[in-house]
Amino acid sequence: MSKVVLITGGSSGIGKSIGEFLTDKGFTVYGTSRNPSNYTNSMFKLVVLDVNDTVTIATAVSTVIKAEGKLDVLVNNAGVGINGAIEEIPQEQIQHNFNTNFFGPINVIKAVLPQMRKQQSGLVINITSIAGYMGLPYRGIYSASKGALEIVTEALRMETKDFGVQFTNIAPGDFATNIAAGRYHAPVLKDSPYTKYPNVLKDIDDHVDNSSSPIAVAKKVHQVINTKKPKIHYKVGAPMQKFSIVLKFLLSDKMYEKLLLNHYKL
Repeated sequence: MSKVVLITGGSSGIGKSIGEFLTDKGFTVYGTSRNPSNYTNSMFKLVVLDVNDTVTIATAVSTVIKAEGKLDVLVNNAGVGINGAIEEIPQEQIQHNFNTNFFGPINVIKAVLPQMRKQQSGLVINITSIAGYMGLPYRGIYSASKGALEIVTEALRMETKDFGVQFTNIAPGDFATNIAAGRYHAPVLKDSPYTKYPNVLKDIDDHVDNSSSPIAVAKKVHQVINTKKPKIHYKVGAPMQKFSIVLKFLLSDKMYEKLLLNHYKL
C-alpha cells in the first residue's frame, strides 16, 4: 500500500510542489486549504483545514483516516510571512503569525498523534525556515515563530520516540513562491524612525522573486520520507543561505551581527 501523506497549506507554493511531487511518486496525498473549492485543478485531493481552527483540523484528519485507514506522514507546511519593525507591528498581527506558524502546527500534530500511536508508526515533517536560525532585521517575528517550531520539534522527537513516531524539520531558504502576496507588511509610516525598512523590504521581496523553484524542497521531503532514521534538522536553499547557519555557530555574536548589518546595509 502507498503511504498516506497529509500536507497543510497544499494549494499553492511549497505545499503544492510537495504534493505534486509525491503524487508523481505514487503516494496517496491529501492537501489542505481553507477554501479547496478555489482550486479545481489540483493533482491531489484537497480537504478543508484552517490551522487557526481546531474544529477544521480535527475534521480534516478524521476524513483522511476514515478514507484511508491510516496516516503515515504529516507535512506541517502552512505558514505566513510577516515583515516590519517590531515596534510598529500591531499586536494582533504578531499573535496571528504565531497562531499560524507555531500554535497551528502544534494543534495539527496533536490531532494526528493518536492515530500514529495506534499504528506505532508515523512521520511528522515540520517545514520551518533558515530564517528561524537567526534574528533577522525587520523579520524578527517570522524568525521567532519558525525558530520556536524548530525547537519544539526537538522536544517532540524525544517525547514520542517510544511510540514509533518520528519528527524532523526541513528549513527552506528563499524559493520562488507567492509567499510575498500573503505576507503581512507593516505599513511604511511617513514619520517612522525606521527609515531603512523600505529598502530592506524591497531586498527581501527581490530575493524571493529571483529564487529557484520549490521543487528542491519537495525532493528533500521525498528523501526524508524514504530515510529510515531521519535527522533532526535539514536545510534546503542556496549555498550561502545554508552556510549562514554554520557561520552563526563559528563566529562570535558581534561578528555575526555585523555580517547581517552589512548584508542588509543597516
